Amino acid sequence: MPLSKLSPCLWFDSNAEEAVKFYTSIFKNSKIGDIGYYGEAGREHHGREPGSVCAIYFELDGQSFTALNGGPLFKFNEAISLQIDCADQAEVDYYWEKLNEGGDPSCQACGWLKDKFGVSWQVVPSMLPKLFVDPDTVASQRMLTVMHEMKKLDIAKLQAAFDGR
Repeated sequence: MPLSKLSPCLWFDSNAEEAVKFYTSIFKNSKIGDIGYYGEAGREHHGREPGSVCAIYFELDGQSFTALNGGPLFKFNEAISLQIDCADQAEVDYYWEKLNEGGDPSCQACGWLKDKFGVSWQVVPSMLPKLFVDPDTVASQRMLTVMHEMKKLDIAKLQAAFDGR
């Protein structure tokens, strides 16, 4: 499986395979590609059992990723998130529900969530950027005020706030 020109590498402790199976079950047009395994070489550095999964190359809706079992040294945080562009409320609801399974409910705000592996996601309706760039800043501010009170984004409520309803 060829990598995209820019391809995120997600560093997991030892559950990259579980995470990849979870993500590819959620996103359409996804697939698992090549899997690399640890060997004896470099064992003094990586400390992994030979034959255990090192890296998995996969695609989510056509975007290439790498998942690495790199050990406990690094953890995910909210400084980096994966954004999902959703055409409608049904898509927002679908991704929100699926990615939230076992996730951290304390990390839900303004369309953001943290999944059970610690990866941060933004589940965003496609129409949202249009509401940010509108020249009517009063309307944008009304919408932002409502958005900041939400966990999962509700398109109808965002649009109503923007329209002043």
